[in-house]
Amino acid sequence: MAVYGKRYRNVVGIFFLIVIGGLFAGAVYSEDIKIGSVDMRRAVNECHAGNEARKALNKEMETLQGLFAEKQKELYEMKESLEKQGLMLNPEVRVAKEKEYQAKLRDFQRWGEDGQNEVNQKRMEMERNISIGLVKVVQKIGADEGYTLILEKNENIVLFTSKSIDLTDRVIKAYDAQMK
Repeated sequence: MAVYGKRYRNVVGIFFLIVIGGLFAGAVYSEDIKIGSVDMRRAVNECHAGNEARKALNKEMETLQGLFAEKQKELYEMKESLEKQGLMLNPEVRVAKEKEYQAKLRDFQRWGEDGQNEVNQKRMEMERNISIGLVKVVQKIGADEGYTLILEKNENIVLFTSKSIDLTDRVIKAYDAQMK
């Protein structure tokens, strides 16, 4: 899930305290307060779509690692050849081969970083899409079952929730059923 800044956590924490305080103050005038919590990170990771996304990303990472190993081997062989032939080559040829090696090394490093960034982007996109669907499921459960408040269980904001109000398993099952 997204990494929140310190300022955001403080604002959300203050907002949370105001809302909870208002709810409990209003409890005198209302009937029942029904509160639930959902561990969205766990829901994203454990739902069927999350498992499938993780498998696809792992497969892509394995392919990327295989290509990485091949390219790394080529660079190693090129460096080894340069070191062996370095003393026998004339200075201009040696400098040219060293520049060629350095250029390939830089390209290899950029390629590796780009590949990793691409996989991370895909992971974040998949998580975002799954999260959007999960939020809709949580909202439906909240509306259908009369919840006053459903919180996202997040150790930076909600430090503790009772298992009795944890809706994560129900949200995962409802999301998976909706995706079939």
